[in-house]
Amino acid sequence: MSWLPSASLTQLKARAEMLNKIRAYFSVHGVLEVETPALSQAAVTDVHLHCFNTQFVGRNISDKPFVDGGVPLYLQTSPEFHMKRLLSAGSGCIYQVSKVFRNEESGRYHNPEFSLLEWYRVGFDHHQLMDEMAVLLTDILRCAEPTRCTYQEVFLTHLDVDPLSASNEQLKAAGRHLELGDVLDNEQDKDTILQLLFCIAIEPKIGQTSPCFVYDFPASQAALARINTQDPRVADRFEVYFKSIELANGFYELNSSAEQLKRFEADNQLRAKMGLAEMPIDKKFVECLDHLPDCAGVALGLDRLLMLATEQDHINDVLSFSIDNS
Repeated sequence: MSWLPSASLTQLKARAEMLNKIRAYFSVHGVLEVETPALSQAAVTDVHLHCFNTQFVGRNISDKPFVDGGVPLYLQTSPEFHMKRLLSAGSGCIYQVSKVFRNEESGRYHNPEFSLLEWYRVGFDHHQLMDEMAVLLTDILRCAEPTRCTYQEVFLTHLDVDPLSASNEQLKAAGRHLELGDVLDNEQDKDTILQLLFCIAIEPKIGQTSPCFVYDFPASQAALARINTQDPRVADRFEVYFKSIELANGFYELNSSAEQLKRFEADNQLRAKMGLAEMPIDKKFVECLDHLPDCAGVALGLDRLLMLATEQDHINDVLSFSIDNS
């Protein structure tokens, strides 16, 4: 019957139990739950993220005069920008469980609308946040203690190449056995080459028995993270993998408006070069960063987490209604 939910009642109950655990944990630790908009007048500039957009045809956006066709609005790919505005206004440690949207593929691990847990700890660096995340993951997944390794270490271990010093040709040579063909041979952007190699050669091999934190990503992939003060070749950023699934992305948060604006502008220049539409920069977010307290934050995909916790094979099995059943 086509009207039935995608997930079973057992899965719906498991989701409720997981959310209860998460909220109980943050309540005990004094982290405030917040709610921020799903719609924004600005969007992310990251070339790897694609927003859904719509038009607001009302007349009451004070700084935007009504025009034919309305005001463009974007469904958020993450609540990060608004949450950092709250942090900059003095909220203290905060978390949010929200629906976010990415106009990308639908498949085993992807649904264009998904649930995200995002939280920020004032006074933490990314290593302290990994410590806290390890506690939450072992509780929900009932797994062994997570392992940690640097981005450089996993490349040296699995591809015998140093991602921080190798040339594009050396990286391509290291991945030749992966049979990526023209995709790898024709690529000129180093970060895209690194991402291809990481996805194909490294993700399937790390974090198989317990979650794996990979940290110290290349500085060119810093996004919204600080550059490491001891080694400027790397950023204070981490990702979490378990059983070949990427679960989370975390930063020791950049708190420089000037630097973040420079990165956003560079993203838009790359978008233009790639033939992608430039995205409107969130100037309110950029302005708040000079007031952002010292903090670390992470975004954790809850649907994937539930898949792993309940040993499901497809994301549709943990969604009340997947996109093809919505």
